[in-house]
Amino acid sequence: MGRSGGIMRWKRMSAFRFLVPSGSPTGIKRLLSTDGLIPRICIVGSGPAGFYTAQHLLKHHRLAQVDVYEKLPVPFGLVRFGVAPDHPEVKNVINTFTQTARSDRCSYYGNVTVGKDITVKELQKAYHAVILSYGAEDNRTLGIPGEDLAGVYTARAFVGWYNGLPENRDLKPDLSSETAVVLGHGNVALDVARILLSPLEILRKTDITEDSLAILARSKVKRVCLVGRRGPLQVAFTIKELREMINLPNARPFLDPTDFKGLGDVVKDAPRPRRRLTELMAKTALGEPGEEVAGRWASASREWSLKFLRSPLEVLPATDGKRARGIRMAVTRLQGSGEMAKAVPTGEVEDLLCGLILSSIGYRSLPIDPALPFDSKQGIIPNNLGRVLGAPGLYCSGWVKRGAVGVILTTMNDSFDTAQFVLEDLQSGALDVSKAKEGSELVRSILQSRGIHPVSFSDWEKIDAAEVARGKLAGKPREKIVDPQEMLELISH
Repeated sequence: MGRSGGIMRWKRMSAFRFLVPSGSPTGIKRLLSTDGLIPRICIVGSGPAGFYTAQHLLKHHRLAQVDVYEKLPVPFGLVRFGVAPDHPEVKNVINTFTQTARSDRCSYYGNVTVGKDITVKELQKAYHAVILSYGAEDNRTLGIPGEDLAGVYTARAFVGWYNGLPENRDLKPDLSSETAVVLGHGNVALDVARILLSPLEILRKTDITEDSLAILARSKVKRVCLVGRRGPLQVAFTIKELREMINLPNARPFLDPTDFKGLGDVVKDAPRPRRRLTELMAKTALGEPGEEVAGRWASASREWSLKFLRSPLEVLPATDGKRARGIRMAVTRLQGSGEMAKAVPTGEVEDLLCGLILSSIGYRSLPIDPALPFDSKQGIIPNNLGRVLGAPGLYCSGWVKRGAVGVILTTMNDSFDTAQFVLEDLQSGALDVSKAKEGSELVRSILQSRGIHPVSFSDWEKIDAAEVARGKLAGKPREKIVDPQEMLELISH
């Protein structure tokens, strides 16, 4: 689809030649064979970064063919497995991604693990450009004693568990403790706290997995404390998520008024989103709630709180030495101000007793192929504006390009940027498309020789239909299939 929105249908017939419109992003105005004009582009990863990159390429280059490879049978990455089940509106981007996948110039190949089933070098032989958009598949570790005790989980694993991510389907977290501590002050931390405290009647109407719902129904958690190293002016969550927590049925907030006194003058010149967020926290901590809200909070059986200026030092073991019974934290103070303020220890420590600890300190990317350059410290592929350093024809977009920060909108803009640089390289000739590449034909033959059977987008639509049908029986939007083998058996019928 070009800028005008029109669709140019084509057949790959080397016997014919035609003129590329002068308004096309490639700017090519001379007659060339179709074989020489068709860029074959491969994208690794079918999450937001992958699909937004594909969308931009297809929209702004009338001939580009884009193939998307995904290690799971099912597409959409963190939109499916990361977005909270009670945020269905955020998942509406799947409709846009589906339109992209249904383009006659886009193909989806699920159940293909790049780096294992096929190498990046083999992909480079098959395509003019390879774009790595596989996201952040690991979590940052705390690096403290006791982190491996029972009762300690990463937020990434917990989120994957209640969202049906196959690798986390057997997590079965122990929710027998009345007090839970969530380490982190980002949106994922608030998601985790909200799921732990949400009434079951709300969760039952979402696409949360049935197994997760059963374990949450037996949960004893009554209090969730969200702990951060820095202060109220450095929290990373947004006002929408905070407002949801404040309005959560049957849960009351406990915010220490001393944390917010005097912040009014400090925050008055801050950017509007930061100012509004801080004002809402301060109002919750210092203000008198209205009669209706006060009554709701007074009758609530669950509660949540924000604790600032605390950094985890050690998970305290129970007497059996196997389970967590609490967490020891360093009391910190801020050095500097604003977003750049750093937390430095004061020498004081504080113990917080709890049997459930969830670490929400960020996701990180991993290298998928030993032949690829990778910065393990930053958890990214070294790149300049999405062009992988020292590897012509290799690009990256999304979290593997810039680190695991930002929301879907951030990823969209980042992915569009990478796609635009690919288009510029096509236009300048830095990407040579004069020689035809075999693309998916070559990849399919390699995979077939290794016994790998890719899943098509129409196969995914069969899985999707089955999930929606199962959900309908339970009064939910869908019931996710969490076992990849069951997915493959379903589409083989």
